Amino acid sequence: MKMNTRKHRVSLKEVAEHLGVHPTTVSVVLNDVPGRSISQATRDRIKAAAKEFRYQPSLIARSLRNQKTLSIGILVPDLAESYHNQIVVGIGDYLMESGYFYFTAHHRRKAKLVDQYSQMLLGRGVDGLIAIDTPLHHSFPVPAIGVAGHRAIQGITNVVLDHRRAAELILGHLQSLGHRRIVFVRGQEFSADARERWRYLLQVAREKDVPVLPELVFQLKSDTHSPELGFPVVKQLIARKEQFTAVVAFNDMSAIGMIRALADAKIRVPEDVSIVGFDDIQAAEFTIPRLTTVRQPLSEMGRIAAQCVLQRIQRPEASQREITVAPDLVVRESTASKSREPLQFSGPK
Repeated sequence: MKMNTRKHRVSLKEVAEHLGVHPTTVSVVLNDVPGRSISQATRDRIKAAAKEFRYQPSLIARSLRNQKTLSIGILVPDLAESYHNQIVVGIGDYLMESGYFYFTAHHRRKAKLVDQYSQMLLGRGVDGLIAIDTPLHHSFPVPAIGVAGHRAIQGITNVVLDHRRAAELILGHLQSLGHRRIVFVRGQEFSADARERWRYLLQVAREKDVPVLPELVFQLKSDTHSPELGFPVVKQLIARKEQFTAVVAFNDMSAIGMIRALADAKIRVPEDVSIVGFDDIQAAEFTIPRLTTVRQPLSEMGRIAAQCVLQRIQRPEASQREITVAPDLVVRESTASKSREPLQFSGPK
């Protein structure tokens, strides 16, 4: 039997007739159904024929039979940011290894789009949802995972960093270097981690007797992924002529921007000011100086989220409320011992 694949889409039945086998045998082989006694020679013939005639099993038909589409929906604020990208890479790698496809929808932090896109993904039959740095307010009819999610919702598993441990690492490091007048930069209000991170920084600072001075606390407001994020902090420090020897940045991108802004003001890092970042994005190792930062294992957090959602698909009763991931402090070149009186800005020299 000859098949002209240019004129029509080849069916499973036609492939079976061409090979002289039952259609069920073709279906079992091409869908990798376990526990069937089919010789390797027959399996090889079927796969070779499917490749030759460009036959593709129908996902719709398979999902109707199994009530599974082998697909996952991912909600993410923005795909331009390294933080989000590294998590998506971890999710994607694990899902691909597990034979799953995924849809990614970026919502630009618009609540209406979060609701709209989650419903669209559910309407396309996804078997589970993963939300990255995205506030969720209710449960879903499929397993759902929140990466950097801090709201306790029935049926949603949150994958979070141990922010208390991160605060201990940051403040312990700066304290060991002799720093007392420390600038603290809080995250934007829309960031899922901002509130938790600040809460634990305050808590650990009290325990370690590290001063948190109101005049040295700044909050990021701009929704940008550029190092420019850190420039307004330095401008305010210069305008106020504040005294300080170290900075705890909310994230690496703002830290990189502050290093540049300080350099423009003829202030050296770490000789005059030490800076600690957060996340350990890929650029952190290549700045001048290389950035000391708290490493969030972002790709690994993505893999954990993907593994968790597949486990819950297979065993819906095995639901965890929270999975906590440990951070590390990566000490590079942007921090050093306090060797002078607190820096006082007098403006660019």
